[in-house]
Amino acid sequence: MYRRSVCILVCSAIAFAQQSGKQFKPGESDAYNNVTKDLNSNQFQSAVSAIAGWKQKYPDSDYKNEREALAVQAWAGVNQPAKALDAAAPLIAGDLKTLFPGPEGQAIILRLLYSAAWAISRIPNPTPDEITAGEKAARELLAWDQPPPGVPPAKWAEARTDMQGKANAALLYLAMLPGIQAMAKQPPDCAAAEAAYSKALTQYPEKSILCYELARALTCEAKQQPEKAPLAIYEFERAAAIDPTLGGARTDPKQLQSFADNTYVKFHGSDEGLAQLKDLAKRAPFPPQGFAIESSAAIAEEKQAAFDAANPQIALWMKIRAALLESDGEQYFESELKGAAVPQLSGKLIDAKPSCHPRELMIAVPSPDNPDPSKAEIEIKLPAPLRGKPEIGQTLKWKGVPVAFSKDPFLLTMDAEGASLEGVKLTPCPLARAGRSPAAAGKR
Repeated sequence: MYRRSVCILVCSAIAFAQQSGKQFKPGESDAYNNVTKDLNSNQFQSAVSAIAGWKQKYPDSDYKNEREALAVQAWAGVNQPAKALDAAAPLIAGDLKTLFPGPEGQAIILRLLYSAAWAISRIPNPTPDEITAGEKAARELLAWDQPPPGVPPAKWAEARTDMQGKANAALLYLAMLPGIQAMAKQPPDCAAAEAAYSKALTQYPEKSILCYELARALTCEAKQQPEKAPLAIYEFERAAAIDPTLGGARTDPKQLQSFADNTYVKFHGSDEGLAQLKDLAKRAPFPPQGFAIESSAAIAEEKQAAFDAANPQIALWMKIRAALLESDGEQYFESELKGAAVPQLSGKLIDAKPSCHPRELMIAVPSPDNPDPSKAEIEIKLPAPLRGKPEIGQTLKWKGVPVAFSKDPFLLTMDAEGASLEGVKLTPCPLARAGRSPAAAGKR
């Protein structure tokens, strides 16, 4: 909300006017006094009306410039920043010290600069002229270090702090404006926003709001350029590290930190390395050259590649299985897999039929996500029974020919020669009792 800086004294305008040799036209001083009275009592809407009446009745007043300066303050007071800045722009474009000379003009100039700096940061789409006027006002206000005549040092110190806050807020807003406008487009111009916010962050490296908005632009780009995602995470963490309130925009400082951390974990798959990232983000507004965060997808691919290299037979099965699970899995089986000699596979024996001298072996195949499976996916049919009882749970290798396939429940049946089996561990089967056949024993 707009408020006047405590050092800006409306009464200075009268003293300046009188010393400049300017004179009120008959009755004009009443119009001036009404305006200053309204402004001093914060009756800004009444001041707007009074200024309009003053202009209409005295269009050629000697006090046109002073009147416009007062109008800037009035428009700011009724929260009309565009009108305030439009009124200020012609004055700011000139030499203010010439328009309002001498020590008595300082209060007018400060009031004008203060109102213009406040106004520019509240216009969503300022015109080029408004940007020029707002930036000039903010820079001159920021550089001003002399109090107007008669202002006590304590009040000047308070006023100057307020003035510098308004000026810095205006300049920061102008630095952010190209990025804000780029992100507001439909669709957003993410690349332009990244460039704008990066430039602004170079100027203001300690502003967490810039880190946050840059992170949003990078997140926008990451939809098409996934390599931008780690850079966005860095900036989110940077914003949370230096000011999680984003300059007062957020009331809960934990909210941004939680969001940044969750974004990292979602991308990386765990919080491993998060503490190191936080420490790194505190040090600089931009990540170092070559900065990267490994994604959970990349980590999974690396694990899969390592598993495939160590377990080529299982890797082959996973490719076959994936093809069979596709919507055209049955067609794939009939056209490409059925009757074809499949290279050596490997799996875990979970059942044998019968348990002694079996001719059918039920195989489950482990994977990186399920290293100890219990559900059979492959049935091996042997032309001759094994010579003993196979040990359940052992790992077998074999070569075979697919002969049948069921998608639900999932099961691939293969014919395999017993000689193709590798690693089979057998124990002797119990011998039948001598001298009596099972049929004879049943007649007893």
